[in-house]
Amino acid sequence: MPEALHPAFLYLFGALLIPFLKGRTRQAVAMLIPIAGFINYFQIPEGVHWKYQLLDFELILGRADDWSLIFLNIFTVLSFIGILYIIKDNKPLMLSAGLLYAGSAMGVILAGDLITLFLFWEMLTAAAVLCLLDRGTPASGRAATRYLLIHILGGVVLLAGIVIHLASGGSAAFDKIELSGIGAWLIFIGFGINCAWPVLGAWLTDTYPEASIGGIVFMATYTTKTAIYVLARTFPGEETLIWIGVVMAVVPLFYAFVANDLRRVLAYCLVNQVGFMVIGVGLGTGLSLNGTAAHAYCHILYKALLFMSIGAVMYRTGKSKATELGGLYKSMPWTCLFCCIGAVSISAPLFCGFVSKSMIISAAASGGYSIAWLALLFGSAGVFLCAGLKVPFFTFFNRDSGVRCEEAPTNQLLAMGLTAFLCIFVGTFPNQFLYPMLPNQEYMYVPYTVAHVTDLLAMLFFTGLAFTLLIRSGFKPAEIRSTLLDADFLYRKGGPAFYKVMDKSLNGLNAATSKVMIGSVVHHVSNFFESGASRFLVWALTPIWMIRGDSKEQIEEHRQSVFKRAKRGAFPIGLTAFCAVVMLGLLSLIFLLES
Repeated sequence: MPEALHPAFLYLFGALLIPFLKGRTRQAVAMLIPIAGFINYFQIPEGVHWKYQLLDFELILGRADDWSLIFLNIFTVLSFIGILYIIKDNKPLMLSAGLLYAGSAMGVILAGDLITLFLFWEMLTAAAVLCLLDRGTPASGRAATRYLLIHILGGVVLLAGIVIHLASGGSAAFDKIELSGIGAWLIFIGFGINCAWPVLGAWLTDTYPEASIGGIVFMATYTTKTAIYVLARTFPGEETLIWIGVVMAVVPLFYAFVANDLRRVLAYCLVNQVGFMVIGVGLGTGLSLNGTAAHAYCHILYKALLFMSIGAVMYRTGKSKATELGGLYKSMPWTCLFCCIGAVSISAPLFCGFVSKSMIISAAASGGYSIAWLALLFGSAGVFLCAGLKVPFFTFFNRDSGVRCEEAPTNQLLAMGLTAFLCIFVGTFPNQFLYPMLPNQEYMYVPYTVAHVTDLLAMLFFTGLAFTLLIRSGFKPAEIRSTLLDADFLYRKGGPAFYKVMDKSLNGLNAATSKVMIGSVVHHVSNFFESGASRFLVWALTPIWMIRGDSKEQIEEHRQSVFKRAKRGAFPIGLTAFCAVVMLGLLSLIFLLES
């Protein structure tokens, strides 16, 4: 047992504590939690820690090795940056959601068994929903509902896979799983939903743009990166992932190219970059897996910086659409600078994306996967065009929109400045900082070669030239208000349609059944038990009354008298005894017949 605390519980405790604090005390505690988390990170030795027994299963809450520690490092860094970015508004919901998100993600990456993994995995969904609800708009509320439904489905699929995997004799250990059998396939798909695979991952571009300004920073950091981590742990070298990643690296760029909402542009580009990591996991070589870990680290940095930049613009202007912005470099010069740093960090030399992405591209080339290699090259150029050029240009340098505002708040500038520094530092000194943390140290990579630098500079130059020509010539689609039809259309429209069909059919059947059963059958059964005996008695006595010569009025009086006595339970003793004798006689007759 290490002297350190489990990072997840440190953050979860902070998330629970925040709502009970007020004012500067709340802000101080919110900032101290990630600082304490960073100190705690250096106290965690490699090895297996925090083991507990649950029935026949050994729960391992802490497995610290090269894979988990590099993700724990960047998750801890971004928890501090994310809290710093939102600290000024001092909103308890967002502060708690950020800490909950970070703690849940850390719990996933440190888990050593599938049960612990699943518990923290589901907590990620709760944190993301809070990030959506924090914005407080009708659109964000609907997005939160859709996000919750999709991820509940993903959780059910994952849980079913784990249960079937264990029931079929599989190990509960969170290690490599062979993709054979329904249990393994369900686990595979459950991870893929969080990884935003094609069709399954339309939730990302549907919901991320509706999150709060700070919430989207946490969402972009944790959900898909934990999914990449678990895929790298469980299905490294699974070739199916290569072709899934190829689609992810290419198709979203066409949407990003025409999207109007700049946060949606960045969301599509996020899927593109996650596709790089999926390909890296699918290749399964030491170099590609190193590239996956390194690119996850670097992508978190520059994508967070881009989202924070657009978030700062939204904070000051309330706008995030390309048709509504332009010329803001005059009002927000520092935000503009940080956005540009995030943009060039995608691929440019001396910036973080340059030293990570190229490992996956080189692994695809050396492995003979020509289609994957071409898709990665296309994806590199396309994401730089969309996220690296389109976003800064239409936000800060396009025709002046007439919007004038203040620079971003100091806390946001500090968060963006720290992230921008890390983008440059990691890209400039990868051998001193990033590469020593990679999981496969025997696979060394040299990013700064003449061929690599010149190839990337040429790609960036021609991508920039193409963007300029498209803008100047008018061939680029106009930035207009529009709705993009993605795979989320299937559940946006299909979901309500399915509900209506089920409402008309199943609820109609339910209403008809209720009418027959409650309105008829139950009513008659109730009447029988309430007055059936009385009716039988009246039926048996009516002939006797008629033989006796009673009139119709007298017979009716007798009938009413019987019903009243039955309701009160007060029959004459002689009549009761007569009925009892008749009943005994019938029972005796039945007994004699059966014998």
